[in-house]
Amino acid sequence: MRYKILIIVLILILIPFLKEVFSPTNAVVQHNFIDNEVFLSSNQNKEKEKSDTKTYVVTVTGYSSSLDETDEEPYITASGEFVKEGIVASNFLPMGTKIRIPSLFGDKVFEVKDRMNKRFYYRIDVWFPTKEEAKNFGVHYNVKIEILD
Repeated sequence: MRYKILIIVLILILIPFLKEVFSPTNAVVQHNFIDNEVFLSSNQNKEKEKSDTKTYVVTVTGYSSSLDETDEEPYITASGEFVKEGIVASNFLPMGTKIRIPSLFGDKVFEVKDRMNKRFYYRIDVWFPTKEEAKNFGVHYNVKIEILD
């Protein structure tokens, strides 16, 4: 009888941790962090001669203002502004950085106004008005972004 009670107590203690580990929205991706220079385009020197545009190759995802994707204030960004079209979240770029994602959005300009979970570093998360739009956008790997500042 004691063992059954002990097992039940252990299960109740472990449930929150197991949900975090096995949740598909919280999957942890291991990254080997490498110096920023590795992520700069190989053509950066040529581009610098033409302009001051830096490029990075990153993973691009979508998010919405749903409670399961954000903190307790889903419509307020980390910069304190209300969400709107053209906002992206990023942990490796300073707030206010303007970027373009030509292969996915052409010449549209986005601005970093939000942050992501700290486990995501070289990633851009584009805000969408609905969860369905964000899911339909999916995950795009090895996408070149241009820093405009």
